[in-house]
Amino acid sequence: MPIEKLESGSWLHVGRLPLGCGWSGDCTAPGHEGETPSQEELQEFCNLGYAEHCGRLPQERAWDSVRFSARTVAAGNNIAADRIQVRYVCERKHLPAEHGVLEFDAGAARCFDPHRDNRVQRMAECYVALYVEKRKPQELTQAAS
Repeated sequence: MPIEKLESGSWLHVGRLPLGCGWSGDCTAPGHEGETPSQEELQEFCNLGYAEHCGRLPQERAWDSVRFSARTVAAGNNIAADRIQVRYVCERKHLPAEHGVLEFDAGAARCFDPHRDNRVQRMAECYVALYVEKRKPQELTQAAS
């Protein structure tokens, strides 16, 4: 369960991580809830998905990894404020096991209809926070042009 950005990671391509950067947090694997993974576990397993060699990984699980993408949808006739649409795909054995769209208020970063699994919801929130953070410099540059 991601809690805060991990500034001390040493991934080769940090922007390619499923949540856009590394995160520290707590384990949610059955029997290990609330445990804090080591730096090595965060580096090698938690932030990548497909953590087959992690000793905490349950044999029975709905998915191995969750992938996200986002886009901003401008306010229109039926929409009061800009929204961020987050598409997610939960993968099991490298195949889609579940997918959907979560919508967030772009200003408040509040989800309109949260995912039923708190882990997926929290990951989506982290992804949106980073998405908004990365878009601010682009928006300032465009406004100045």
